[in-house]
Amino acid sequence: MSIHFLHDRGAVYPGFLDAHVHLTLIDPRRLPGGGIARVLDLGGSLPDGLRTSMPDLAYAHQFVTAPGGYPSRTGWAEPGWSCTVATAADAASAVDLQVAAGASVLKVMLNSVAGPVLSTEALAAVVDRAHALRLPVVAHTEGAGQADRAFAAGVDAFAHTPFSERLADDLVTAMATRMTWISTLDIHGWGSHTLAFEIASDNLRRFHAAGGMVLYGTDLGNGPLNLGVNHREIVALLGAGLTPDDILAALCSPTPLGLVLSDTRVTFIPGERPHDPGDFAGWLIAARALTRPELEVLA
Repeated sequence: MSIHFLHDRGAVYPGFLDAHVHLTLIDPRRLPGGGIARVLDLGGSLPDGLRTSMPDLAYAHQFVTAPGGYPSRTGWAEPGWSCTVATAADAASAVDLQVAAGASVLKVMLNSVAGPVLSTEALAAVVDRAHALRLPVVAHTEGAGQADRAFAAGVDAFAHTPFSERLADDLVTAMATRMTWISTLDIHGWGSHTLAFEIASDNLRRFHAAGGMVLYGTDLGNGPLNLGVNHREIVALLGAGLTPDDILAALCSPTPLGLVLSDTRVTFIPGERPHDPGDFAGWLIAARALTRPELEVLA
């Protein structure tokens, strides 16, 4: 990770990434002011013109789900945001539709709490087709056994740290050898810690300790989350055993999920990085994402 300093003004990092956002549910123009330079949009409709006005972006387009599955029957997701796969025979056309719309990552929904989920055969066919087209597959898993099913099918990443159940140690260790987890701890209570928060934190602590790759992500658009680096998410990551350097790595991943995002902005944090990890989150939320010309003016 390349870092340089503007005399005594502060530190400049590669553009910070939020690896789980829904841009159609927020005002993306406010993200740079909160330090976020790059985003991974994990489902939904993109605001008009965003594909060209925000180049530091990769996106999944529609949610791939079972007929009647999450989020097709929720109030927040519009009907056109979901693509249903009833059988393995439907998988190729569903994946191809996402590629035709410009998607560079696939999002599959495995939420057995909220409705039907893809069958084992359909899930495997979706993952196989996506991998044949060099698309990483990110899964939303919710409900007993769904994280295990996704892993067995070859999914590359979890959109959320698993929060429905405590995963067995041997499963977590196996996942750490080839999976990426996107954190999103703060959505479980938004500061008022819930059982799901405790379960997710415990799972993430063990996944990270086993060497698993963690990306910073917040699920922006889901609840009261500020549009920028989230202080509560950073504190939760520290609580799950990540060091400040680990968190910076999670924010600055150059090729998240193997994707190459543009890098028109860097992230600047004023002041000296604190030595006390307890002060780290407070320092980090002062970040701003700047274009190179803006950085030159600042210097």
